[in-house]
Amino acid sequence: MIDVIHAPLKLAADPARVVVRPFHIAIEAGKVAGRPGRVRRIVDAVLALDDAQTEAELELVLRDFEARHWQTRNVFDTRYAAIEQGLQLDGSKISHNKRQLIGAYFCHEYSYAAAALMNPSIICHPDQSGLNGGAMRIAMSLRAVGEGHISSVAFREGILGPGANFELMPEPPFATTADTAKELERGAVEVHRHRDSSLSGTVLFPITEAQRNGLEDLRLVKFTHDDGSAEWIGTYTAYSGSTIRSELLRTHDFRSFIFQPMTGPAARNKGMALFPRKIGGEYLMIGRQDGENLYLLKSPTIDNWGEGELLLTPHYPWEMVQIGNCGSPIELEEGWLLLTHGVGAMRKYSIGAVLLDKEDPSKVLGRTSQPILSPNDDREGYVPNVVYTCGALKQDDMLFIPYGVADSSVAFAWVSIPHLLAGMRAD
Repeated sequence: MIDVIHAPLKLAADPARVVVRPFHIAIEAGKVAGRPGRVRRIVDAVLALDDAQTEAELELVLRDFEARHWQTRNVFDTRYAAIEQGLQLDGSKISHNKRQLIGAYFCHEYSYAAAALMNPSIICHPDQSGLNGGAMRIAMSLRAVGEGHISSVAFREGILGPGANFELMPEPPFATTADTAKELERGAVEVHRHRDSSLSGTVLFPITEAQRNGLEDLRLVKFTHDDGSAEWIGTYTAYSGSTIRSELLRTHDFRSFIFQPMTGPAARNKGMALFPRKIGGEYLMIGRQDGENLYLLKSPTIDNWGEGELLLTPHYPWEMVQIGNCGSPIELEEGWLLLTHGVGAMRKYSIGAVLLDKEDPSKVLGRTSQPILSPNDDREGYVPNVVYTCGALKQDDMLFIPYGVADSSVAFAWVSIPHLLAGMRAD
């Protein structure tokens, strides 16, 4: 068995973490002969209020919600602007208070992590300034699940090290959603974090129709391009409510983010993980094209992926049902370290690892015969008997693994990389 050091910290769902989101009603909703649509009816009712009534109603809304959110009035202004455009209103004839009140009627409060917080991914933070020796600033993505089981991406920043020490920075009192900036070519969408919002206070929500019911299981990696420039790229599952596909999240600074769809046969599946650089002039991914085995995918472009070649099949009892990746491969002197998840009897999810050849990742050099992490004590939750991660981080000669517990919470652990490699068996 491989020794594991567990951190005392554990993150759980928190219904108190709320954001203001648009409350969407179709412009023509409820429209019947001789009556206005629902949106027009609400707007007309606000416009019919006198100034005193308008001020009183707006004060009531602000009293209830302004202290719970950041930039509340700006959100109301933004929502009013969308309604104005949809109904072709003449805003110059409408008072500021009425515009604010109209905007408020088309917003709602959403608890983005009320149901679960799970399946983290971790990367070295772009900003490493001001740290003591042996410490590393990290950024972690989390799958946050709220009302309607809709998944969004939340972030936390922290300090890792020296040694087996880990501390998360405090969450800001208010969370904000990234705003849509513009639509790009080929279905991509760019969103921006508010200039005054920290990364730990930013939430990325589904935007497109393909993402409508969730952004699931982001696997982040720092990708180094051929020219030496760095970009942080994540693969995630976009869920529409009936279909899934894999997409890319791309950022150079964690202030603007691009949601980029992928094409090709492999994109119809979930659980893809990008290598942190090209190998042999090609982009590489680990995927699970049949829901059972692991495949190595190669492509001349980052957004189009074929079926790939079979890499790994279930072998040991703890992974007999199926295997998959647990984030992007991590480059070591010995090869590419890939965390895997295996599903065994009673649908018990455990985490293991394999080592791939550095020059030819289609060659498996070794794999763990026993899990690194299993749901023993931490097994209760929304989906019991599951541990799962979407990405670990190399910290000197240790592997730092944040992992989801029972699809409900997040825990943290360290594993010695030399001991992990020494415990592997040839495939």
